Amino acid sequence: MERQIREAMDGGAFDDLPYQGERLPLEDDSAAGEWAMAHRMLRNAGMAPPWIESDKEARKQLAALDALLARAPTISPASHNGARRDLARIVAAANQAIARVNAEAPTVRQHRRELDPVSEIARLEEALARDRND
Repeated sequence: MERQIREAMDGGAFDDLPYQGERLPLEDDSAAGEWAMAHRMLRNAGMAPPWIESDKEARKQLAALDALLARAPTISPASHNGARRDLARIVAAANQAIARVNAEAPTVRQHRRELDPVSEIARLEEALARDRND
């Protein structure tokens, strides 16, 4: 067996391995706590813990809100009510995702602050009132 390994090495079978000539990265689970192995298994399977998936949804809704506010000055007055309905739907979906993040996250450091619908409506109204040429 040892001879076969040596022949393989001499033949360059191991020349293209990652981290050649470098220290191998160590995954020390002891510092990450008891959930580290489960999180690594999820990551290796292309998945994430539930609170991270919920946070992805929250970020998606927040991006949709930012996009609506960015295009608000170009929305015609006839479409303002539709924009208000869109905003209400987006804020409700974002707050629902944020509530899931806050319920599922392992610590308060991962929590997000829910959106205030009144403040968000005020932001939309301000954006709608801007001159379309600004």
